[in-house]
Amino acid sequence: MPTISVSRPYSGEELVKFLDAHGYRYVRQRGSHAVLVYEDPNTGEKRRVTVPMHDEIKTGTLRNIAEQCGANDFREFLDWLDSGI
Repeated sequence: MPTISVSRPYSGEELVKFLDAHGYRYVRQRGSHAVLVYEDPNTGEKRRVTVPMHDEIKTGTLRNIAEQCGANDFREFLDWLDSGI
């Protein structure tokens, strides 16, 4: 897997706000982790995403969040984040 560098740090709060603005619904917070759910309006498929509410999300954790969101390409996921944050 090629190394993809993250252009800037992302916080958990930023990610939750961004995902909320794109159809993910905040469900709960357990400890320092927020849980959001997305239901695809066309297929009914549900995705659960866990976001640590840290000041800076590590690259590996960010990659896991991208996978939970259903992203096939990490670079495209980062571009999507940058387009709206």
